[in-house]
Amino acid sequence: MSDLTQPLTCAPPASPQTTCAVRFTHISKRFASGPPILQSLSADIPAGQFVSIIGPSGCGKSTLLKLAAGLTAPTAGTVEIDGQSPAAARKSISFIFQDPTLLPWRTVRENIALGLELAHVPRSERTQIANQQINLVNLQHVANHYPRQLSGGMKMRVSIARALASSPRLLLLDEPFAALDEISRDRLNEELLRLRQQQSWTVLFVTHSIAEAVFLSDRILVLAAHPGRLVHDVPITLPQPRTTATRASAAFDRTIAEVSRTLRHVETGQHDAPGLPREVPQ
Repeated sequence: MSDLTQPLTCAPPASPQTTCAVRFTHISKRFASGPPILQSLSADIPAGQFVSIIGPSGCGKSTLLKLAAGLTAPTAGTVEIDGQSPAAARKSISFIFQDPTLLPWRTVRENIALGLELAHVPRSERTQIANQQINLVNLQHVANHYPRQLSGGMKMRVSIARALASSPRLLLLDEPFAALDEISRDRLNEELLRLRQQQSWTVLFVTHSIAEAVFLSDRILVLAAHPGRLVHDVPITLPQPRTTATRASAAFDRTIAEVSRTLRHVETGQHDAPGLPREVPQ
């Protein structure tokens, strides 16, 4: 059992895999005079790990991503990205939201290159990078199309390619596939894992889908609400690579059932019930 109320100690950075990519230390967050959104939350995410965050509405999942991105500051505690503040590490972070937020007057290629253009990357270089990303997400046939000509799944692929164009080391995803149908969602889950095998980013992924979290993750953090706090840390030991066959396996079903049971206990305030996986001491 891991006590995440005390941050884990990382080994000296002999390799990228031993470096703590993300560290939350006793994070609390409230807005103005409102109630606390997060309270005394501590967790370490080692480099290269895919971590999903689940929990009931209002537990602070999206707020935690915004803290990691430096889009908001903690009321108390600290956030570190490879030992730096999120602001100092901003060039190594990409954020993918639920809405693809594509500019309707720009083509697929131009949307992918937008961040590079804002960073004043020369035109020839950003076109080359955009084309590489287009190939990576298999959108060569629609490279000159506009968002109105794309399906929901294609739009999300463009959003992912745009995020990856800046070569991030930390990828933050806030329910990016929530609006898609189940078939498109499953395909994009597999696509995301395929891309991760090629480019080893660290991932924080917020979702309401337990099946999605289990399929994608090395580890699932379960938050309780009012205030948001970390109550379970569930390792996912399904073999890699994860494929369509993974979803048909008995181990996948058992893991979903275990995480579902954990979340039900959290939602009913029984997160300290015996037998639940990886309880985090409060």
